[in-house]
Amino acid sequence: MAHPLPATDAADDAVNSGGPALSRAASALIIVAVLGVSAAIGRRNAPDPSHPATRRWYKRLDKPSFTPPDAVFGAVWPVLETGLAVGGYRLLRQPASTMRTGAVGLWLLNTAMVGGWTEMFFRKHALRSSAAVAGAMVATGGAYVATAAKVDRPAALLGVPFVGWLGFATVLAARISATNTDRAR
Repeated sequence: MAHPLPATDAADDAVNSGGPALSRAASALIIVAVLGVSAAIGRRNAPDPSHPATRRWYKRLDKPSFTPPDAVFGAVWPVLETGLAVGGYRLLRQPASTMRTGAVGLWLLNTAMVGGWTEMFFRKHALRSSAAVAGAMVATGGAYVATAAKVDRPAALLGVPFVGWLGFATVLAARISATNTDRAR
């Protein structure tokens, strides 16, 4: 008499479909390429000394009292990007599954949105839109953490500071937008 196969949970099937993980080299190459593009876009728009017009515009904005000094922004983003890079690498090294694909897709989306946000805020001076995008990034960042947790808990934990900082950045961007929209350009 044949024994029936045990019933499996659909979520288990999505996490453990048994496909191969990407190699270390392929995973590292993807991470370097994605973060390189994101960093190039983000740095192209940053209000640092190499972009004097952007720096002057940013310094003229009326910012709330809880705005951190520029040095804090300069220190925080590399840490957050490193956490996302390590999390993305860990996800790519997991066996292929629907859940891993979703987590990697959300990782890519969030990485792209960071560069897109800097383009909107610093280059186009679109304060209202950039505040809305920052809020959307909190949602997509939260979705990334939740999805990654089903595939690789350390990858998800590395995304938590990113989501926390985005929450703060959204409040900051909304306040800057509210007080500067008429004189943004």
